[in-house]
Amino acid sequence: MSNDALNAAIQEAYATAPDSEILLSTIELRHPGFDTPIRVVLDNADFLGALEADAPVDPATEVLFTAFQFGFKLPEVTSQGNPQIQIQIDNVSKEIQDNIEASQDWPDPIELTYRPYLASDPSTPQMNPPLHMTVSKINVGAFKVTLTAGFGNLVNKKFPSETYTWERFRGLVR
Repeated sequence: MSNDALNAAIQEAYATAPDSEILLSTIELRHPGFDTPIRVVLDNADFLGALEADAPVDPATEVLFTAFQFGFKLPEVTSQGNPQIQIQIDNVSKEIQDNIEASQDWPDPIELTYRPYLASDPSTPQMNPPLHMTVSKINVGAFKVTLTAGFGNLVNKKFPSETYTWERFRGLVR
């Protein structure tokens, strides 16, 4: 089930935007086993884009997104379940395949960030904050990588996340 109001707003934005305006979708993959984050843009040319000030890696700097063809489906807005994004990157390089395959030997998950940019304004991502997700499923083939990422198990997340113990907070009554 999708959010009809959100879909209508997106359709209206696309309909009223100047036809010269191009939306560039970018994906960043991070993992402790990677030498550098993997950054790709859905375009035929590489793209220099500025990251937000609180980006997990290289904050407030201009970085290169390598041109790759990929398909993706953004998470649906639902009242139940774990929204997930599905991405398929085609014709991946040996370097990307090797990094992703090596990360599967680590206990740490791959982190994914989706940022859309306007081609006319590479200084600002168009989604604030960008979508930060954790990769839950990955399949590496000869020429493509398929990823499924989500926000984690939000339903069973502890709230508040801070555990107040007497040892740390002496003002508490035992």
